[in-house]
Amino acid sequence: MEWVKCLKEAIAFIEAHMLEPIGPGEVAKAVYISPFYLQKGFQLITGYSISDYIRCRRLYLAAMDLLAGEEKVIHIAYKYCYQTPESFTKAFTRFHGFPPSQIKKERMAVKPFLPLKVKILIQGGDKVDYIIEKMDSFQVIGFSEEIPMERGYELCPEFWSRLRERYFLPLWSGKPWENHMERVIVECNIGMYGVCIESKENPNVFTYIVGGRYDGRPIPEGLRVAEIPAANWAKFRAIGPLPGALQTLNSQIFQEWLPGNEKYDLAFPINIEFYTAGDSGSGYESGIWLPVTEKERDSL
Repeated sequence: MEWVKCLKEAIAFIEAHMLEPIGPGEVAKAVYISPFYLQKGFQLITGYSISDYIRCRRLYLAAMDLLAGEEKVIHIAYKYCYQTPESFTKAFTRFHGFPPSQIKKERMAVKPFLPLKVKILIQGGDKVDYIIEKMDSFQVIGFSEEIPMERGYELCPEFWSRLRERYFLPLWSGKPWENHMERVIVECNIGMYGVCIESKENPNVFTYIVGGRYDGRPIPEGLRVAEIPAANWAKFRAIGPLPGALQTLNSQIFQEWLPGNEKYDLAFPINIEFYTAGDSGSGYESGIWLPVTEKERDSL
């Protein structure tokens, strides 16, 4: 997978199918990459989620059609895949700052949104601190939640905060476990991993598991177990307070390391955040693990 080429092909596909009811799943299928990694890379590199990009492009093109005066609002609403003229009018007003009916008066206020041109300046990608380590398959046990792709940086820390207040802080402070759930949290070291797994049912979300190593014991109600396949893992290290250090590292991986490396492709749509014990202050060590395969020589 060549990331710049992949993103350019994704944008080209979107532009060619703007009048069709496409979403991240269709775009990912067209460029032969998992929706999980395509959406993650697209947002980190362009600053837009795929859904937001499609929405903004449609609303700009709709404004151009309205200015041309050749079609009515109702026709343009359906043309750009809105289910009702009312939903189109609301979206148009939020985006441009005025309703479609005022387009002639407000023509100078139309918000432009042209096709993105992807150009990545690789700087420092070869200096990212990582190792490649082969690992057998293993299982994690933990708390899980479905997270919208475009809100991961916001909702994953919130999920951690809720779990920290309810479960982790008392146990980390030395409180003896009092039930099966608390025992599993302590003995399976739940909180060691944050696992992101592609959703098979909905390409717009991913499953996020705050977990630890599963050892085969009975599973308490409220926890789930997930299988992590055997793979070679690129393990990246971050030093600094959370969540900023990991979010910065994640951006660096997708903006610099993946586009710039000539040796590895992503193997399957799972990535793991690794957390060490201790205070998450300035010297805190954490990491991101990505499953990788070596590229075939012909693709270099």
